[in-house]
Amino acid sequence: MMLRRHVQTIGNVLERVVQVHVAQLRGVNTHVRVWYSTVFTCNELPRKLNKSERKPPVTSFNELKREARLKKKERQKVHEITLQPPENGLLVEQLIPIAHEVYAARCELLSSVSRLVNYTAIYTCSLCGEVHVGHPPHKIRTCNVRGSPSSKEHIWVKGGVEHVLPLVESFHLYDRIGRAVSHTEMLEVDRIPAIVELCVQAGFDMAEYPTRRRAFPVYCVAGRIFDFEKRFPKGFSLGKDIDAHGFWHKKKRLDEDTHSIVMHSDDIQGIAVQGMTAWEKMRTGASKLMEKYAVQTCGYCPEVQVGPKGHRARNCKAYKHQMRDGQHAWQEATINDLVPPVYVYHVREQQLGKPLVNELKRYYGMLPAVVELFAKAGAPVEKNYECTMREDIVIPEMDEEKWVV
Repeated sequence: MMLRRHVQTIGNVLERVVQVHVAQLRGVNTHVRVWYSTVFTCNELPRKLNKSERKPPVTSFNELKREARLKKKERQKVHEITLQPPENGLLVEQLIPIAHEVYAARCELLSSVSRLVNYTAIYTCSLCGEVHVGHPPHKIRTCNVRGSPSSKEHIWVKGGVEHVLPLVESFHLYDRIGRAVSHTEMLEVDRIPAIVELCVQAGFDMAEYPTRRRAFPVYCVAGRIFDFEKRFPKGFSLGKDIDAHGFWHKKKRLDEDTHSIVMHSDDIQGIAVQGMTAWEKMRTGASKLMEKYAVQTCGYCPEVQVGPKGHRARNCKAYKHQMRDGQHAWQEATINDLVPPVYVYHVREQQLGKPLVNELKRYYGMLPAVVELFAKAGAPVEKNYECTMREDIVIPEMDEEKWVV
C-alpha cells in the first residue's frame, strides 16, 4: 500500500510538471495572465540551410537506392518495359487544361504585382538580399554575410518585382525525353522561366519555344529507349514561327507576353484579391503538374531543370563543387524550388508606421513577400498562412518584454 501510494504521488507530480511545461510552451503566464509565446512552433516555415547543408530530399536516399537496384535487375532482363505518359513521350490529356490555367495565372500574377509595387514600398538589403515589404523597413539585425557591418544591420535599397517574385530559369528542351543539355551547349540553349517550361512540357504551345509532340509512344527494352517515329514529322519546319533574333530579343518578347494583361482599374483591393487568387491557383496547378512531370533541382544551389533528368552543365558554385567537377547534385524538386517564396516579416495593422525592432523579433510572424504585398493592399490571407502569421500572439511593449515567459 505504501509503495502504491508513493507511485501515485510521483505520477501526480509528473502530470503537474507536464501541464506546467505545456502551459509555458503555449504562452500562459500564471502570474501576469497575458497570452505570449516565445517558441515558434510552426512547421510550415522552412529553415534556412547552411552552405554546407543539402536540401532535404523528397524521397529518402535509401528508397532511391532500392529503386535503382530494382531498375538494374529489370534492365538485365531483355523484355519490354511498359511506359506510361509522360515517360513514353505522350502528353497527359487531363493535365493540358491545367497547364493553360497555370500559365494564365502566372501572367495575371505578374500584372497584379507590377501594379501594386507602385503603391507599396519594397526594400531589399544590398548585402544579404533580405526583403521587406512596407515602409519603414525593419531594424532587425540579421545581416550576417561577408562585408556586413559589425552591428549586423541591413543596408536597405529600393526593390522591385524581381525581389518579390524571384525568377527561376530552366533550359528549354525541344525533346523532354531526349538527351540532357551538355556543358558545351550551355550557351546555345535558351533559358526560360522554369514554370513556363513546365507548362510547355505539359501541353501549352508557344511559337517562340517549340517542343516535340509525339503521336506514337517510345518503347523501353532492357533500359534502352527506342523511338520509331520520325525525328521531324511531316509539316515541321525549323524556320516556321521562330523569330530569327538573339536570345535577348526572345526574353524581351516573353516578358511582354506575361505582362499582356494590363489592369486599368484603380481598385487596389480588387487587384490584390485577384493577384492572391492567381498566386494560389499557380502554385496549386504547378503542384499537380509536378506529380506527373518531373522537375529536378540541385541539392546545394537554386538551379532547376524541368524534365526527367538534370542537365550536364558544370556551372555549380555551391558547397564542394570542386569534388563534383562543377556538376550539380540533382534531386527531385518541390514546389518551393520551382516557385520560391521569399519570406518577409509580417507587419500588423498595429505596427503600421513603426519599424520592427530587433529585441522583439521572436514575436513577429512571417509571410511570403507576394502574400504580404497583397495583404497590405487589403486582400484576405488564406487559412494555411495563419500559422506563420502568428496573429494569435500579442506583441509586448519594450518595457513588458522582461515579464514574458
